[in-house]
Amino acid sequence: MSDTTLGTPIQGTTLYSFTRFWHGRQMTFEDLVREVARRGLGPGLEIVGFQSIRNFPDVDEAFVNQFKTLIDETGLMPTALGANADQGLRRDRRLTNDELVEYMAAQIDVARRLGFPIVRVQYSLTPDDMERLLPIAERANVTLGMEIHAHHTPCHPVMQALLERYEKLGSPRLGFIPDWGATMVQVPRTLLDTYRRRGIAPELIAAVDDYWHSQHGNGGPDDAAQHKQFEEFVELARRHGAEDIAVELAVNATGLFGHGEIEEWTEILPWAVHTHGKFYELDSDGEEPSVPIRSIISAYVNGGYSRTISSEWEGFHWNDWENSFDVIAAQQKLLRDSAAKSGSRMVTDLSEARALLGSQSVVAR
Repeated sequence: MSDTTLGTPIQGTTLYSFTRFWHGRQMTFEDLVREVARRGLGPGLEIVGFQSIRNFPDVDEAFVNQFKTLIDETGLMPTALGANADQGLRRDRRLTNDELVEYMAAQIDVARRLGFPIVRVQYSLTPDDMERLLPIAERANVTLGMEIHAHHTPCHPVMQALLERYEKLGSPRLGFIPDWGATMVQVPRTLLDTYRRRGIAPELIAAVDDYWHSQHGNGGPDDAAQHKQFEEFVELARRHGAEDIAVELAVNATGLFGHGEIEEWTEILPWAVHTHGKFYELDSDGEEPSVPIRSIISAYVNGGYSRTISSEWEGFHWNDWENSFDVIAAQQKLLRDSAAKSGSRMVTDLSEARALLGSQSVVAR
């Protein structure tokens, strides 16, 4: 891929965006997939294994067949399967690395059986773990994408260690999945409005906003700095008599809203195999005031990114007044407009998306 080739990102959606419909038992898994197709929110479809599939990763052939029939019926394209790399599954101890690799191998095999080309993995997997999983991924014909999620950025030591190992191994089966929540410009206004509705003191809301901004511009924190920020957010809440939301506030502020820079994504794009197009809100003009989507898309287009972007609305954690399908549709309109203004476009046609991905037999490095 030459430096002058503009990228054409592929539109898609993750079912994680519709968690309220799912948890509220308003829609079944099949209902969600069909509604994504009906509203034209694909062609890409991402799911989280443990959220969407009963008994995951112990998946029977009946579900595999039903899923493939559903995909054929809806004309969607499986893009990424969200796996779980939780070392804390046992109450008595953490999983050993051998156990974790075995646990991940089972999830990789589910992706193979369901037809997902990419498995989203998480940072509890070490570079050694990823190297051990590589032959398993190769045999399954899937690619492992390490999610770069706040508080991490591409420059975080954890991700840099992985990148160093990737470069040593040189395999197209290893890559990253950027999550745009790592690159934000403010705490979402809808969250602050929610706190106001809950009667949280205005002084605390202002203090939270001011403290988050005071940490901006320094890039993503290392683990020690992130822990310090967490404690300081908790202390802020307690000083204002909001003990009941102290931990919730700190988790949101340090675990969801990252301070990374767009330029960091540019550097990692050659290793990006999929993207979580994370966002939290849209204003009355259809713009995202908290995540700089237009600038990110411009960087993606100019960086030659021609892979999938899953629209991922995480505002549902506090926003229960908007319909997530409507919000996703509005964000995808913003994505398409941003790509057009960057001199390119978003791919929304299934056949074109398949052809585009099929032409990328190896990840551009």
